[in-house]
Amino acid sequence: MGILKNVTIFCCTMLAAVTLGNLFLSEVKKAHINRSPWYAPYFTLPGFMVLTTVLGAPLLLWLIRK
Repeated sequence: MGILKNVTIFCCTMLAAVTLGNLFLSEVKKAHINRSPWYAPYFTLPGFMVLTTVLGAPLLLWLIRK
């Protein structure tokens, strides 16, 4: 039963990552079409979530190990 739970958690995590990546990519494409600055997509909700994940994951892992 533990393997099934781990596979389910892995699949849900990957699905969330793919969805967030697609949302962020669509924001990047919109910004490129509108000739916005390179940092404009990061001020959207998907961009904020990406930044939070990228910057927060190492901090979270560091706190868990400590």
